[in-house]
Formats: sequence, C-alpha cells, structure tokens
Amino acid sequence: MDIEGYAKRGLKNNEPDIEDRLTARILEVKKTSPEHARKLAQATITEAKATLNLKGDVLEPTVSGVTMGEFGVGSRGLGDFYTHEKIAEVIGKTSAVVDTTHLDDSGVVKTEGGEYVILTVDGMHSRLSDYSFLAGFHVARAALRDVYVMGSRPIAMLSDIHVADDGDVGKIFDHIAGITAVSELSGIPLITGSTLRIGGDMVIGERMTGAVGAVGVSADLTSREQTQVGDVILMTEGAGGGTISTTALYYGMHDIVDETINIKFLEACDKLLESGLVKHIHAMTDVTNGGIRGDAKEISRTAGVKLTFEEKEMRKLVNPVVLEMLESLEIDYLGVSLDALLIIAPEEYAEDIMKTIRSADVDIAVIGKVVEGTGSEIIIDGQVRDFTPRFRESAYTPIKKMIGDENPRDYDEMKKAIDRAALDAIEKKRRVIEMVKNK
Repeated sequence: MDIEGYAKRGLKNNEPDIEDRLTARILEVKKTSPEHARKLAQATITEAKATLNLKGDVLEPTVSGVTMGEFGVGSRGLGDFYTHEKIAEVIGKTSAVVDTTHLDDSGVVKTEGGEYVILTVDGMHSRLSDYSFLAGFHVARAALRDVYVMGSRPIAMLSDIHVADDGDVGKIFDHIAGITAVSELSGIPLITGSTLRIGGDMVIGERMTGAVGAVGVSADLTSREQTQVGDVILMTEGAGGGTISTTALYYGMHDIVDETINIKFLEACDKLLESGLVKHIHAMTDVTNGGIRGDAKEISRTAGVKLTFEEKEMRKLVNPVVLEMLESLEIDYLGVSLDALLIIAPEEYAEDIMKTIRSADVDIAVIGKVVEGTGSEIIIDGQVRDFTPRFRESAYTPIKKMIGDENPRDYDEMKKAIDRAALDAIEKKRRVIEMVKNK
C-alpha cells in the first residue's frame, strides 16, 4: 500500500479525516501499535503537504491524464506497444546499432574494436511477488533469452530487487536463489545488483518487484529489422515461464508450474551458436510479449514485411500439459508468452537449423513464412484469419478475465493524450539540457 499516495489523494480532496483514515489503513497492514501508526500517518501527511504543489521543470511531473491500467501498459497488447513506441520517441535518436526504435529484445552498441555489446533488462512477473524463487528463476531466464536471440551468448547478469517495508528479508534470498539456479545451470554468473525497499517508508505491505539484466559480446548480430521476404519462420517447443506459472497458480493448477522449470531455450541457443549457423539467421526472438500475436506485429513493423503462420504447426509445439490447461480455461495460447524460440532465416538453412536444435533434445518446426506486405495473418483449418494483437494479451488470470482485452471506446482519445504527454516530456528534456549547458 502506498501511504504517501493515499495521503496526497486525501489532501487534494480536502478530506478532513485523512489522518484517522490513514492511521486505520496502516493498522490494517502493519503489525504495530495505534500510537506508532498515528505518528507514521502524521509524518506521512507532513511530507505529502510539503511536496503537493511543486513548481519548476525538474519537479513538475508530465501528466497525460491516462492511467497505466486504462491504457494497458505492461499488458502486452496494443496499448503497451503504442506506449513503447512513444518511449522510443522520448529517448530520441541514438548512436546505437539497435535501440528502442527497433522494438527488439535487446539494445546493441558497437565498440571501436568492431564487437557488438548486447544489453537487456527484464522485469519479474508482477504476479509472482509471493513466489520469489519462481520469480527469480523466470526473470533470469528471460534476460538471458533476450541476449541469446541477438546472436550472442550472455557473459554476465545483474539483479535489482525491491521489497516493501513489511516484506520478509528471506524474500531477497529466495529470489536470488531462483536467479542463481539459472546462473549455475547455464554457467552465466550473476555478478552485481541492488537491493532496496519499494518506496522506502512510504510503501507498506509485503510486495516485491525487481529485474534482471544481462550483457553479451558478439562478432555477429541478429535483429528483427533483418527479416526478409522469402524467409521461413521456425519455432521451438515452449512450455511458458512467468505467465504460464501465474495462470497455473491462480487457477489452482499448481503442478503445472513444474512444466516451466527448464532451460531448454538456452540450451537450444547454445547449440546454434556452437554450430556457426547464427550468421545465416536473419532474426530471432522469444515468444513473450503478448504471445506470437505481439511478436508478429513488432517484427512486421520493424522490418516492413508481412508474416504468415500455420496454426496447426504452432499448436504441435506447445507443451501438451500447458496447452490442455490453457484450452480448458479458454485462454488463447497465441496471445500469451510461451517462451519458445522464434527463428527467421532463409529457407535453405532451415533443415540445418532444425537438426542443430533437435540435437539439444528440443523440438522445432517451420510454422510460417515472410511475404511482401504489412502485418500478419494466420491460417486456421485452411482459412486465412487476421492475426493482430488485442488491446491486452490473452486474459490468463481471473482478474484479467474480469478486466477483458477489448479496446476501450475512447482508445483514440487516450492515444492523443499519450502523444501530448510524450511531446511534453521531449520539450521538458530539451529545456533542462539547455539549462545545464548554460550554467
């Protein structure tokens, strides 16, 4: 619970009993005395008052009037993709070989010696806060995947862990154990990181969040923009990670979590790198952001091509236990993270790639092709169907099903507000840079 936010909302609304109400809220969460809770409420209100109406470029926030939840940010659908495009605009043009404008899995810079340095960071799944080992395992795996798919073997990881004020310190150790389980299985060390409380004294409760970053160095590079007409699309088997674990947990199918505990993706990539076939691969990605629907949209936009998929071939590659769970819950498996490896390469290399991947005891098949055009389509039972992502990824928990995945009626108006906020942030950045230069 964000007690600073609670206090500021009460002050803005001129609520006369804000101190009593905040004290009561604190007592609901913290194991403390009424006297201590009231003192904490009073101190929070004092700080909130001091920071309620700040002035000046550096201190005044950029406001869009649209909330994260309303616009589906982080929900791996249209709203989330649109926001990431705006993030790239705020960052602006860079000297990187691959940056945020490419919507790729990692960023890449080139050294003076001609080597590519690949850098990525992944946030842990927000619904795995109570399962810190599992959260650590899956976020570490995700970060390593994002470096691998750029054509490089990761050389190191870093972590960032934030636990709210009432969280048990053991969460930190459990989370690190999950990360380093992947580290020891893959041989890629966790070498540094940061550990903090969420919001310091101002966020009470037990919530945990965090991220894992990874770095790699390579002489070759694969990126989505290299996708070409005539390429074939291959996919490895997938059993999911954080998303599938979350589905299993919150629908009471706990045994299915074990299906996600593996490093098959990493082993498959190692085999590819050892084989030397990576230099013939145009693009690779992990099937995560909004499922294959989301990945197809991003690749199409970046490379200026159209992707066509065969659903019957994709279905065969989904872990059967996971697929049965998703279909029993009426969750579209094409719109959730499967943690499979997607490879786009010239057709003449497809057989060699598949042979190499299978030597790692990982199944793989051709699931589609790249053609002229834009967007993507999928063939189901001989019928060509649209394959664009929804506003949010497939609803995979009871709460997500309640919220739904349809475009809000005022989506276009929200986009305009997001556009204005991005432009405001860009202009603010310009003014502050000028201020610093003129000091």
